[in-house]
Amino acid sequence: MSKDSILVINCGSSSLKFSVINPATEEESINGLAERMGSSEAVLRWKINGEKGSQTLGQAGHDQAIEALMGLLREEGLIERIAAIGHRVVHGGEKFTQSALVTDEVLAAIEDCVPLAPLHNPAHLLGIKAAQKFFPGLPNAVVFDTAFHQSMAPETYLYAIPYELYEKHGVRRYGAHGTSYRYVGQAAADMLGLDINDSCIMVAHLGNGASACAIKNGKSVDTTMGLTPLEGLVMGTRSGDIDPNLFNFLNKSLGYSLERTTEMLNKESGLLGLSGMDSDCRVIEDAAAEGNERAQLTLDIFCHVLAEKLAGFAAGMGKIDALVFTGGIGENSSVIRKNVIERLSIFGFKLHEQKNDETFRGKSGVITEEGSTVAMVVATNEELMIARDTQALTA
Repeated sequence: MSKDSILVINCGSSSLKFSVINPATEEESINGLAERMGSSEAVLRWKINGEKGSQTLGQAGHDQAIEALMGLLREEGLIERIAAIGHRVVHGGEKFTQSALVTDEVLAAIEDCVPLAPLHNPAHLLGIKAAQKFFPGLPNAVVFDTAFHQSMAPETYLYAIPYELYEKHGVRRYGAHGTSYRYVGQAAADMLGLDINDSCIMVAHLGNGASACAIKNGKSVDTTMGLTPLEGLVMGTRSGDIDPNLFNFLNKSLGYSLERTTEMLNKESGLLGLSGMDSDCRVIEDAAAEGNERAQLTLDIFCHVLAEKLAGFAAGMGKIDALVFTGGIGENSSVIRKNVIERLSIFGFKLHEQKNDETFRGKSGVITEEGSTVAMVVATNEELMIARDTQALTA
């Protein structure tokens, strides 16, 4: 059996997503998730050939989850097909402008970026080291969410704060979802027959975590997420942009500590905080459709902030070849897309209602009228992008 596939791993603090992909054929042999790791309810779930399976993991950590994954792949006859392992890493700071093979120096650099992504990078490191342990001899590669945005100019990524904070401590805008943006930008250009090197594409990656990106000639020139994933758009539980002095105001007025306000802005705000009902956009859409005014206000704020950011991108790009929606909300919510596109009518967008309503669940395509500035949906595939990068680095 030929080694034609890449094992893609995406580790969170208590979860581990995986898939086995042949980059040449784009065939996915298996995908799954280990979740609730570290608790007594840890479980490994997978899907192969349309069939679902699961295995309890006790109180498994990353080591035990990857050991169980290795056993599953061996049982399914897939382990001999794996040529290399590709890992998603959220933060590479300014050290990485592209994907890289794992070395001791690369691991140390990811460790150095832990203060910039304290919830993500430590989990990625655990996953990488566990993969090295249980798949000895296989090369490992890392694909960084931040790398794509390293093409931004200083005027875009710097904050108007004392410059030495950037020089000495790396305080700047880094962005996120870069792997998704790379895939979606190229896919949109291919679908529209555009030369990616002569194009201006705006992408809204909308999910529980949400951001937007301006892609000019195939490179990121602006994005909404910043030093951390809290900046920018309204998200599931994150506030997005706020007045930074809110920290002082809440401390003086309500006695909130730094930690309490940080917790609130990250876990109790966004769609959840505004609606008072849920962080799931689908729940809020259903409530708004039934006449719940606060739910409708929540959706309107979400869309207003996004439209405002996109309008800012458009002003700086010179032209708009396409606006692309992707991510769980972007790919499936015709309500959100309609709301945003109507707010951007000044740029020549005219929604095709039927196409918009029919584009969901992995479908891609244009959702605007003939002759309109193009808005479209592209289903993202970060795992395929990671597999492609890994194959290129290890071939």
